[in-house]
Amino acid sequence: MTQTTPIDTRLRVLSWNLWWQFGPWQERASAIVATLKDLDADIIGLQEIWGEGAENSAQKFAAELGYHYHYAPGAILNGVRMGNAILSRWPILKSEVLALRSDGKNEEMRVAIFAQIDGPRGKIPVFCTHLNWQMPHSHIRQMQVADLAQFVKIHKGWKFPPVICGDFNADPESEEIRMMTGQTTAAVDNLVFHDAWRFANGLDAGFTWDNANPFVASTHEPDRRIDYIFTGWPRSDGAGHITECRIIGNTPVDGMWPSDHFGLLAELRY
Repeated sequence: MTQTTPIDTRLRVLSWNLWWQFGPWQERASAIVATLKDLDADIIGLQEIWGEGAENSAQKFAAELGYHYHYAPGAILNGVRMGNAILSRWPILKSEVLALRSDGKNEEMRVAIFAQIDGPRGKIPVFCTHLNWQMPHSHIRQMQVADLAQFVKIHKGWKFPPVICGDFNADPESEEIRMMTGQTTAAVDNLVFHDAWRFANGLDAGFTWDNANPFVASTHEPDRRIDYIFTGWPRSDGAGHITECRIIGNTPVDGMWPSDHFGLLAELRY
């Protein structure tokens, strides 16, 4: 049997919740841009992106980076939208939006978005989402994970494994995350994903909601790992194989913390 030499080149994927217009927004925006420029990711999945009229923060960040972007609004807070976005170094060939279910009582207008990226070594299917936030809403997040998995499935046919970025508002041991990783009944038959942080770092905590951040400390909530990058199973040549995953946005920039969440940066063979 001939052994295939694994792909050596890498794809850098970032996922980050940017906290809408909460806190000192303008100062945070400068810290966000500085962090994004320093990290130089190829593909960026963002949550809590604000949109007002014809403007949205993804548009502004993409302009600063010289990137392509796809933005989809969800909830409305004080007349300003909150949604998700995918930014890409390379052109976005097509994109779609899916409204995620709720239970009829706790509607937060959550969405998932898809973008097909025209990368230099083949198309890359990327998804980004943000699930219901309250701890008692696991039953809703399970429905939303099922919607997300079906959304991924209908775009099947990819050569490069799918990449999913998001704030899932759920701990790794929760039923909704276990559905994603195949530790309980999968939301869609034969479709489960690698958790990039756990794949690269084992059982290290990897908190993305961390009381080291003063914006989190003020909420009096426990440290948690609730933000994720998931990937489909790698190909035989290693495409999609996770080689590294690290926490980002976990230090202030000129004294300003960029967001209440820390983000993740993963490197994949591509």
